[in-house]
Amino acid sequence: MLPVMFKNSWFPTMFEDFLNSDIMPRTNTTAPAVNVREDEKAYTMEVAAPGIKKEFCRVSINDEGNLCVAIENKMEHKEEEKKHHYLRREFSYANYEQNYTLPEDVDKDHIEAKVEHGILTITLPRLQKEEPKLARTITIG
Repeated sequence: MLPVMFKNSWFPTMFEDFLNSDIMPRTNTTAPAVNVREDEKAYTMEVAAPGIKKEFCRVSINDEGNLCVAIENKMEHKEEEKKHHYLRREFSYANYEQNYTLPEDVDKDHIEAKVEHGILTITLPRLQKEEPKLARTITIG
């Protein structure tokens, strides 16, 4: 037996009407998908940025030591052919900016980034820990 779900018709529409008004304009923006992986030498972030050129991406470290990733929408608006009329258009990109707190073992001076095949890849190398030397000479007093 399936549970019965009650739907109160005025409740969702009340909020939709408020949130989609001129006071609170409707937005269809979403954050890009981000993958993070790690190995012994580095952390690697992959940010989905389809159709975005490297000139529109910005990666930096802010005053608090956080990683700032920004992708700006600078799509050129070309004059469309008058022969075609879109019935539905979902290709849309918005500006994106996010700050990420970095692990303490990231070497902030050697972070690298590149855009390739619609993916912004940020390599965050780990600080190399010095292994304590086990062998030493003991002075006899």
